[in-house]
Amino acid sequence: MEFQIIWFILWGTLWAVYFMLDGFDFGAGILHSFLAKNDTEKRVIINTIGPVWDGNEVWLITAGGATFAAFPTTYALMFSYLYSALLIILFALIFRGVAFEFRGKVDSERWRKAWDIAIFIGSFIPALLFGVAFGNIFQGLPMDANGYHGTLFTLLNPYGLLTGVLFVLLFVVHGALWLSVKTNGDISTRASMAANSVWYILLIVAVLFLGYTRFVTNLYTNYLKNMAWFIVPVIAVLALIGIKLFASKGQYLKAFYSSCLTIVTVVFTGVIGLYPNLIPSSIDQKYSLTIFNSSSSIYTLKIMTIVALLFVPVVIAYQIWIYRIFRHKVTGENVLKDSESY
Repeated sequence: MEFQIIWFILWGTLWAVYFMLDGFDFGAGILHSFLAKNDTEKRVIINTIGPVWDGNEVWLITAGGATFAAFPTTYALMFSYLYSALLIILFALIFRGVAFEFRGKVDSERWRKAWDIAIFIGSFIPALLFGVAFGNIFQGLPMDANGYHGTLFTLLNPYGLLTGVLFVLLFVVHGALWLSVKTNGDISTRASMAANSVWYILLIVAVLFLGYTRFVTNLYTNYLKNMAWFIVPVIAVLALIGIKLFASKGQYLKAFYSSCLTIVTVVFTGVIGLYPNLIPSSIDQKYSLTIFNSSSSIYTLKIMTIVALLFVPVVIAYQIWIYRIFRHKVTGENVLKDSESY
């Protein structure tokens, strides 16, 4: 039982880290055509995420792999029940990666505009559908002994869409703050204005999400059983407010770190509320997939724990090194001089 709980915590951590890192990629991709006034500025924005976006997605693979290895029944049924949504996300992520690489291969304005649209779609769709997927998991899927009683359109319910919008806004603010830090001049100014403006919409949606969650999910049950857990959503709220406080003072790096903390604690707010469920059933609790009825054997979990202790620190160290190497601001002069830039 202890190893099942450990892997539930690791499962939540991997998703939280993924959304924290790939979140600013999504945000920058959504914003790049709106903030940039010319092709050079678009290249600057793309190059702020160019060296790190594919490394950030390693955490998605790791989260999916951890689900498969630690909770194989959940993995199998999740990819069955949410197959259409997850397939769309996969195609969008592939499309986005191709767009980054192909955009600068042909000296044609029409060619670049087409790939700019691909970058926007490949950033917006995953951000939205990841939120929709987790929103539906939070409220429970209509599943019983006969399987899943729903379709892709069933997932597009009010709470699922609200969670999707919350994710999009979190990532847009996150991406805008990233661009405020990684660029200078007009792009940085526009990005900071976008972060400050969208924050108000994010605040409204976050309040609606917290209120709506009370009526359509059981996420608050664990918090009411152990009031100490409320420290996590409280930190999320304080971090969200911290974004605005730091941004209004022009301290965008601190605002970005506050945004990182917001995303991580928002994810953990949902994870804590789910425990011990991984996918609750909205029909009958006895059909819910939990960390106990869908986990691998204890022996497998022990081996995986050893592997994780050995290799996850290596991945973290590598990513820290990459971010340190590419820690400098990206300017128009940089991208014009560098033939290998995006």
